Amino acid sequence: MKYSRTTRALAFVGALALGGTLVACSSSDNSSADSSSTTLDPNTKVTLNVVGLLPGAKPEAQQALADEVTDFQKENPNITVKTHDYEWKATTFAADLAGGTLPTVFEIPFTDAKTLIANQQVSDMQTYLGQLSYASNFNKNLLQYGQGSDGHVYAIPAKSIYAVGLHYNRDLFTQAGLDPNKPPTTWDEVRTAAKAIADKTGQAGFAQMSKDATGGWQLTVDTYARGGRVEDGKKATLTNDGTKAALQFLKDLRWTDNSMGANFNYDWSGINQAFAAGKIGMYTSGQDVYTSLVQTNNIDPKTYGLTMIPLSGSDSGVLGGGTMAAVSSKATNNDKAAAIKWIDYHYLRKYTKQDAAAKAAQIQIASKQPVGTPELPIFSQSQYQQYQDWIKSYVNVPLDQMTTFTTKVFDAKLVNEPAVATQDVYKSLDTVVQAVLTNKDANIDQLLTEANTKAQRAIDAAG
Repeated sequence: MKYSRTTRALAFVGALALGGTLVACSSSDNSSADSSSTTLDPNTKVTLNVVGLLPGAKPEAQQALADEVTDFQKENPNITVKTHDYEWKATTFAADLAGGTLPTVFEIPFTDAKTLIANQQVSDMQTYLGQLSYASNFNKNLLQYGQGSDGHVYAIPAKSIYAVGLHYNRDLFTQAGLDPNKPPTTWDEVRTAAKAIADKTGQAGFAQMSKDATGGWQLTVDTYARGGRVEDGKKATLTNDGTKAALQFLKDLRWTDNSMGANFNYDWSGINQAFAAGKIGMYTSGQDVYTSLVQTNNIDPKTYGLTMIPLSGSDSGVLGGGTMAAVSSKATNNDKAAAIKWIDYHYLRKYTKQDAAAKAAQIQIASKQPVGTPELPIFSQSQYQQYQDWIKSYVNVPLDQMTTFTTKVFDAKLVNEPAVATQDVYKSLDTVVQAVLTNKDANIDQLLTEANTKAQRAIDAAG
């Protein structure tokens, strides 16, 4: 869940050890296509409708996309690409599809891919994907979430692959007598560091989002990190030990240590603003938030640090997410053959070709955007490292202040956001977080029991 894009629930399921590769795609698709029907004839003209930018995107962004389309069409003169402003909404997807308003190529969150595949709302892209020279290099632990029960690939990992990390202010660490090059590795160490920061600087040592579903989002992050889960299929499990331990941790910081400052009403943008202003020592959020901290909050790069969120318990993991590219089930073979070319060009080529990586970085530099913010690998770890080498001369983010994240994240277990009634589940937990942070006598067990009832009601309604 990224609260710069509130409607996008971006995540993927399971305990994923990054670094695997995909067995080469060679199976035929569900239209019994052979090599002649899955390769676009150069003399065949195709008009391909694709997802563009979010509605209301700035003219500069629209122009950049238009330039990319022009370059693509020069390379593929038989394909005419038409972009459409688009925002994924699960509640309107079926109507868009039935009404013929859905682009042929569109984006979906990891959380929704399996359902769309089961409902036959996306095309089988197995053979088409196999035509790409790098098909065998995909991280199989990501790609499997776009696979159907037949083992075929229907949705392809495309962008925004992230994991939640622990962000910290290096200046506040130094002022508190802590070593900014040795950030906390356990929750006990986080608590100790938070108290030192609060006592010696007067700023919040640790802060937590708490409203507009961000409280539930981050409490779910905390739960996963302690081995708990908030859903089991279509059953709400908010009363698990991991959630209780996470809330007790917050209660101890707030009421015993007085290390959380005075603001207990943060959302995603609010906590980013306070952190960039030097008012917060530590908080948890997606590892890619650095880009927003620079673009929106003018953070001083020298003050920024990123490390792994502490993990404890045998089933602990990191909440992660991403976006997949899919093709409408109404697409013809020619549409699908053109679509895979666009998916390659628009989403993936920068990770597989040096000139494409350089061009993308140059565009980011020209528009004063950060280049090199840590990502999780769509392909193998070695492929990701090669991409990093390609853009090395363009990197303008302090990667040496993020090594305790980047050197460990490849071994992390990544766990999906709750798949059913996600926002409602988060909102039911918001009130629990708020109560714990504002009421010294808050009863954690009672609060979670009440929240679990609300969450179950929402899950049943969504069912």
